[in-house]
Amino acid sequence: QVQLVESGGGLVQAGGSLRLSCADSGRTFSTYAMGWFRQAPGKEREFVAAITWSGSSTSYTHSVKGRFTISRDNAKNVVYLQMNSLKPEDTAVYYCAASRLRIIPNNYDYWGQGTQVTVSS
Repeated sequence: QVQLVESGGGLVQAGGSLRLSCADSGRTFSTYAMGWFRQAPGKEREFVAAITWSGSSTSYTHSVKGRFTISRDNAKNVVYLQMNSLKPEDTAVYYCAASRLRIIPNNYDYWGQGTQVTVSS
């Protein structure tokens, strides 16, 4: 059973940094591709970043390239999203997701509950 729990959200000033974590208590974490998504108030959920099962390949949405970094530690069953140079438009609920595919997928099978990130101007 995959159970994803996000942490690390909070309130930060523009230009600041946060690191989100997503932990899975299951035994198959290391075989899943993982992704981060976000949903701002009144907007649809959007893709932010993804990483393959091994961590050898990553993908980012254009608006976060060069500012956000996704990584994973399969020994700890955790995926991270390091967010630097945060902007007010990054304010959203951030969700972690897992795919049974090892490569970066179009769809994900499991979702966390989300963690709020608020960036003040």
